[in-house]
This record gives sequence, structure tokens and C-alpha cells, in this order.
Amino acid sequence: MSLSNWDIEHKLDLVVWTVKKFGRVLTAMVTPFNEQLEVDYEQAGVLARYLVDNGSDGLVVVGTTGESPTLSFAEKVNMYRAVKAAVGDRATVIAGTGSNDTAGSIKLSQAAEEVGVDGVMLVVPYYNKPSQEGLYRHFEAVARSVSLPVMLYNVPGRTSANLQPQTVARLAQVKNIVALKEAAGSTDQVTELKRALPEEFMIYSGDDSMTLPLLSLGCEGIVSVVAHVAGREIQAMINAFLAGRIHEAARLHCDLYPLFKGLFITTNPVPVKAAVNMLGIKVGSVRLPLVEASETEKAAIEKLLLAAGKRLGEVRHADELKAANQPFPATRV
Repeated sequence: MSLSNWDIEHKLDLVVWTVKKFGRVLTAMVTPFNEQLEVDYEQAGVLARYLVDNGSDGLVVVGTTGESPTLSFAEKVNMYRAVKAAVGDRATVIAGTGSNDTAGSIKLSQAAEEVGVDGVMLVVPYYNKPSQEGLYRHFEAVARSVSLPVMLYNVPGRTSANLQPQTVARLAQVKNIVALKEAAGSTDQVTELKRALPEEFMIYSGDDSMTLPLLSLGCEGIVSVVAHVAGREIQAMINAFLAGRIHEAARLHCDLYPLFKGLFITTNPVPVKAAVNMLGIKVGSVRLPLVEASETEKAAIEKLLLAAGKRLGEVRHADELKAANQPFPATRV
């Protein structure tokens, strides 16, 4: 059942006072598939619990890393439901509900709210190449259709459109737009954002290797891919920085740097899915048009993991974790 305009406005007033921090380390979670490339909801619960046990404050579900372009509406909603059921209140669950179709994004965001997630993430519309005014109206329309906190996602390398700081500043005036995942790769742009935005507005790095530089600009944390395999280490780096142990944070950043770069040797999420499989949590392959890592790429990923002190197959209790999950009934949407 969709909310009335009065309900949404009333709940939006409450959002201003009740929105909680999403956390410092948010993992952009992969979507597990079985051998038939069907979504494995039980294994999604296994992975979600593992990530929360190993450094993740929150999970971004069905974003780019979750292969959102190839998941159906029903698969997305069922993924939100499965992950929320698996972690409960132990971590924030942010649903990737953005697309290049405003009406479709509204419908999916409203479905995510009914599931009970903690927020939604809206990517800059891709392929359409909207103007800054078009971007503003798109995000405003989706945000006003729900009472959930909203994280914007700027990733020009995938969308071909750059969400400009002045447009983000306008959007920050919408009550429930509270955060931005910034992946333009520019510290200058983040500096402009920090100058233009209210202090309480949360900016997250969208690139693992930019986490420490953006923390130095006062950003909140990271929406991370590498946290699948090094969540505790990323948390340690952030905590060291926040505690004023700058040299320790820099050392940890340098230690993590090979993973930050190496897990992007081909299109995300191909390398990280290979890495998670190697650790012992079976998340399967990727859907076309993506293809799984080549043997050469897998060898490079294995070498990276071993160099980082990871033991292949070290997650020995994945099946027991899975058995502890309640069976997840797929829901018709």
C-alpha cells in the first residue's frame, strides 16, 4: 500500500529528527547466484551476516556491485527483504533503488520502504544524460515519494553525467536527502561539496582507494567493495584516522592499496565475486553481459588475497551460518 502525500510529509518531518548515521563502512554487497544464475536468497543472508561480523556497519543491497541492471523488480525487493531479515538491527540496510527511469525508481523505492530498509540509494540516471535541472527534478521526485533517508550516488564513469556540487546543495534542502556516495575521483569536487553542503550532510567515498584522502576532508566513510574481504582492516584504518593516529592510518591505507586496486582489474563486481568465492562463501558467477574472471585474472586475485594474509577457504562455517538462517520464501511482487 502506498503512502498518501500527507503521510509522506508527516513522516518526512520525523526523518529530520530521527535519521541515524548509516555507519563508517558500508559494503556494496554482491548478489549471490546459484549454478542456474538464479538469486540465492539464503546465501545472501549468509554473506550479509558474515560482512556484519567482519567490519561492515551497513550494507548497500542491489547497487552496481549487486548487479542491479540484470535483476528484476521482484528479485530486487526480495533481496532487500532477505538481507534485512538476516541482519535485523545489527546493521543499516540501504536499498539500491535508483535507475534512469524516475517513475520506476519511485515504485521501487516505495516497495523498499514497505520492506523496512533503513534508507535508499539513488544513482545518477545513466544513458539519458540529463541536465543538472533534470537531475535535480529526478532526485527530488523520488525522495519526496518516500519517507526514508536518501543517499545520492554520483559515478560519472558509469553514468556519463556528473552531479555537480551546486545541484547536490539544492538537493540537500529536500528533508530526507541526507547523504552522497561520491565516486567522481576528484578531491577538488569533494572540497567544493564540503564548502556548499550543511555540516551534517554525509559524504561517502565511492572508491576504496579514496577513503583516507576523503576522510581528511571531513567525509563520513566508504561505500566499499573491498570490505567483502578486508572489512576489519578498513575499519581499523578509519578508526586510526579518527583517533588522530595519522601515520598508522596511512600505513594501513598503503597495506590495503594492492587490494583497493587489484579487485578492480576487470569490471566490478567480477573480481570481488571471484575473491569471495575463494574465501569460502559461494556467491556464484555473474549474469551476462558480464562474464566471470578469466583464469589469469583469478590467479592474480588469488595472489592478492594470499599477499594480504587471507587464507583461501578460511570461511569454514558458511554452511552452518546458512543453516542458522530461517528459510527465505520468495515473495511474489
